[in-house]
Amino acid sequence: MESKVVGTAAAAVADIGSGATLAVGGFGLCGIPDALIAAIAAGEATDLAVFSNNCGVDDHGLGILLSAGRIARVTSSYVGENKEFARQYLGGELEVELIPQGTLAERLRAGGAGIPAFYTPAGVGTPISEGGLPWRYAPDGSVALASPPKEVRVFGGRRYVLEEGIVTDFALVHAAVGDTEGNLVFEKAALNFNPPAAMAGRVTIAQVERLVAPGELDPAQVHLPGVFVQRIVHTGTQDKRIEKRTVRQESTR
Repeated sequence: MESKVVGTAAAAVADIGSGATLAVGGFGLCGIPDALIAAIAAGEATDLAVFSNNCGVDDHGLGILLSAGRIARVTSSYVGENKEFARQYLGGELEVELIPQGTLAERLRAGGAGIPAFYTPAGVGTPISEGGLPWRYAPDGSVALASPPKEVRVFGGRRYVLEEGIVTDFALVHAAVGDTEGNLVFEKAALNFNPPAAMAGRVTIAQVERLVAPGELDPAQVHLPGVFVQRIVHTGTQDKRIEKRTVRQESTR
């Protein structure tokens, strides 16, 4: 079998071209595939469509690609920490689909599990199901493109909205430990969105802090089996950033 191990982050993302769709793991700045994102930023790919819980901050994570004008569309659930994101969205430069956080996670997982769509009560009776959410603004502030209404059905006397599974060209994830077969172990909150994002990609690329040989991982501790991972690159210990640092003021007493 051909090895899944790739020597550098640049080589791992070399075939990600303009217009590609990307599922990106991580939660805030925790567990984000920063080395892979930086490698894409160093290349020429543009007009990217990104599916991720959030879009980083202005100078880190996906915020690097966003600030460089390389992202055309974002499907996300939380974007409140990125001023450039707000500027591009409100200025009509960026198309944005905002959806409930749990729905995004399940759409990614469903796509990876081969489930084309599912029904959920989340968002029923709101613009999520009824349509009209601004996906893209015009430069004059009017709505250039709005979300369409979605199918709603009743099960057991309760209404549910139909949501489609997400399948992307590539997925980018960060793991604490991985073996050369692609089996991955995530650390604490990095479990948020990394496994479902990895499942959603036709080609999944994992950066790992520690790379081990097959058999070194306890199978009971594996969070994502290697069947979902096509490429793995050893990037070493991650320089962890804090999204918001809050400290107590020094007492004057």
